[in-house]
Amino acid sequence: MKKRLLLLIFPLILANALAVLGQPAKPLMTLQAIDAQFNTIVGKNTNAKILADGFLWSEGPVWVEKYQMFIFSDVKKNVIYKWTAAKGKEVYLNPSGYTGTKPRGGELGSNGLALNSKGQLVICQAGDRAVSIMDASLDRPKPKFVKIAAGYKGKKFDSPNDLAFLGNGDIYFTDPPYGLEKNVDDPLKEAPYQGVYRIAKDGKITMLTDTLTRPNGIAFFPRGKTILIANSDPAKPYWYAYDIDKGGLFTHGRVFYSALAASKTAPGMPDGMKITRAGIVFATGPGGIWVFNQAGKLLGKLLFNDLTSNIALSADEKTLYVTSNHRVLRVQLR
Repeated sequence: MKKRLLLLIFPLILANALAVLGQPAKPLMTLQAIDAQFNTIVGKNTNAKILADGFLWSEGPVWVEKYQMFIFSDVKKNVIYKWTAAKGKEVYLNPSGYTGTKPRGGELGSNGLALNSKGQLVICQAGDRAVSIMDASLDRPKPKFVKIAAGYKGKKFDSPNDLAFLGNGDIYFTDPPYGLEKNVDDPLKEAPYQGVYRIAKDGKITMLTDTLTRPNGIAFFPRGKTILIANSDPAKPYWYAYDIDKGGLFTHGRVFYSALAASKTAPGMPDGMKITRAGIVFATGPGGIWVFNQAGKLLGKLLFNDLTSNIALSADEKTLYVTSNHRVLRVQLR
């Protein structure tokens, strides 16, 4: 009787297993060309590869050409990791964004990372609510920091998020509430707005705008005449552009592109971005990475099967390094 029962059940088990195995896995990335120019930027055989995983929320990627390493933040773990072809994933810096002793949750670690003209690592530290420079060489990192901005007019920043350098060395950065444990309703929030700021070479801090609801990713177009800022607000999921006047301040603010319609059907918000030397914008947004020209024309998208947060470009701009939720990816463009 048992043998007969097994003979009856086994085909059902086998059929179910084959059905599961037969389902094609969702690809890491698919391409959506909207304009013919897209195919001159992204090759038709472009593919994505997972370099490492196991993160809580990966962000702030930077490619360091001198050391052939990719470094990025895990905002929730308070760690900066590095990836190299020789050794794969390694801890690079711990702690990275919160150096306090009181336990806390939320996005407490580093977020946006960048290299200044001296080759120093500049860090947006969400937990410490500051923009700081790592006081150590890139090849011998240490959790020693020099704060270069921690507040404006007596009020602490919320949680510096991302940064970009003007050609003269001035640092422009965004300050949304995401690093505060209770976000915009956190009792430790001191400013009644979300700001975008500049740190001048002499250390002076200037507020550039307080009108954006959730300023996030930030990048300059070539020549530094225009800046692009992502707004990660479901009610206003826009990329904003501002011209830069002779004093380095914002003028002629306008919506560069709206992701409102796409945000209704695809996960994600406008977030981190990078702009190439030719003025091509790679911006994370609903569904993946959006590609624009300098005039704000949408050329196409790289659609991913998970949330994307930010992007780094290789020195030759032929490779994208993508932070994507719990993992990091590499995309060979050509």
